[in-house]
Amino acid sequence: MNSMNKPVIGLSLFSGGGIAETYFEEIGIHIAVANELLPERARFYQHTHPQTKMICGDITDDVIFDNVLYEAKEAKATFLLATPPCQGMSTLGKREYISDKRNSLVHYVLKAIDNMQPDYVLIENVPKFIELQYNSDGTTFDSERVDGKSYRIVDLLEHLYAEDYSIEMKILNAMNYGVPQSRPRAIIKMYKKGLSWPWPKEETHIITLREAIGDLPSLESGERSNIKWHNALVHNERQIEALRHTPEGKSAMKNEVYYPKKSDGSRVRGFHNTYNRMRWDEPAPARTTNNHLMSGHNNVHPGRPLPDGTQSDARVLTLRELIIVSSLPLDWNLPEDMKETSIRELIGEAVPPMLTKKIAERIFG
Repeated sequence: MNSMNKPVIGLSLFSGGGIAETYFEEIGIHIAVANELLPERARFYQHTHPQTKMICGDITDDVIFDNVLYEAKEAKATFLLATPPCQGMSTLGKREYISDKRNSLVHYVLKAIDNMQPDYVLIENVPKFIELQYNSDGTTFDSERVDGKSYRIVDLLEHLYAEDYSIEMKILNAMNYGVPQSRPRAIIKMYKKGLSWPWPKEETHIITLREAIGDLPSLESGERSNIKWHNALVHNERQIEALRHTPEGKSAMKNEVYYPKKSDGSRVRGFHNTYNRMRWDEPAPARTTNNHLMSGHNNVHPGRPLPDGTQSDARVLTLRELIIVSSLPLDWNLPEDMKETSIRELIGEAVPPMLTKKIAERIFG
């Protein structure tokens, strides 16, 4: 058991907007240094985590990476959080993700471990992450490079660090840890031999959409309320008509009359889970970066039956509803000059922070 009274100091790589570490300060982990490639996201991170030194730049640039490691060492960081970009693994293609250059960024996670020798390492990503094949240096597998042998990520970590670290991997679903959203994530924990870092226990109760957002008033497309962040986005009238005639848990794609139409009146083609309403008595489906589109997967509010036989709330979740189902705080200090679509994208690609909180707080027993 870790019995430290002072905060654990950490480094965050591939930080995005810093959503994963939202609750770290309150559990005793201070992210002293963070690195993010994109300036808009780095500014968002700095706004929501003003106590962290943000180094914005390309981690593959030696000058940037050396600076990140220098600042982490100066801060005496003993905790490493890394979420290598996973867009290349989130596509619907078969195995294109294997050749995606973004997936070779694991190489820099290994370099950070070698340089810092942290007490604790938390790596999280989409479940497909554990299927990727790597060379022994953490670059995406190429049979003509290195020794021609490939490793899955956990096997690679075992190959390189098993002598000094305990290494554990699980697929955890956020809905089992206090998040009203079904969001499976691959979680890898590394901790030095002699230390302890148990897995969090699953909760017996799963929070449904009804419990999470059922108290918020109905809104139609473009309608605003006097509740913070509870304002409906504006949608296409043809989509609205189709969803008004689509009940909870169903897709408008299956409607015989009121189906999604193009401007010429022809039927829109798509997957069965597009233009699909969520279910009140289940957690929200996994939120993605296109959560602002009714044409995205499982993005439409469950709605409520109306007296005329149609369904209310022909819209996606409001920003407030999205924040709630993503386990973000309602007093979140959002920058006022950032577009809502950009905030939604950050939320959609990030792990729900209640999950990372439940994992990380077990460092302390």
